[in-house]
Amino acid sequence: MPDRILVPVDGSNRSDDALEYAIETFPGASITALHVLESGRGDIGTLSGMTGDIPDDGPELERSEEILESARRVAAERDTEIETERGRGRPDRLIVKRAEEDDYEMIVIGSHGRDGVARVLLGSVAEKVVRRSSVPVLVVR
Repeated sequence: MPDRILVPVDGSNRSDDALEYAIETFPGASITALHVLESGRGDIGTLSGMTGDIPDDGPELERSEEILESARRVAAERDTEIETERGRGRPDRLIVKRAEEDDYEMIVIGSHGRDGVARVLLGSVAEKVVRRSSVPVLVVR
């Protein structure tokens, strides 16, 4: 059983499902919900690997806080406390980096369930995390 689990959250039902699954399946584990503010592919901060909040991103930061507050509520409804964190960058890369650098034992991530052409055209954060991570990844669908 993993002791430290990273759960990326984006405000979708699938990410809520992943958080609920992690809480219910791994009781007693230390769980961190991570919301990533996505930077554009050409964003110099993303390319340099820098992360953090940019002061003039008021609406984006407000939405991020709502997502993290929702994650805390999901946990509280299950009598569980979680940590919440925010980062900036390409979601797949930042999720993998955080999991590896901070010694998480598992990533539990929701899948949006795209198939076929939609998956190829839009890509999938969960799929990229699975391919790149050296940490075990559990995809909740």
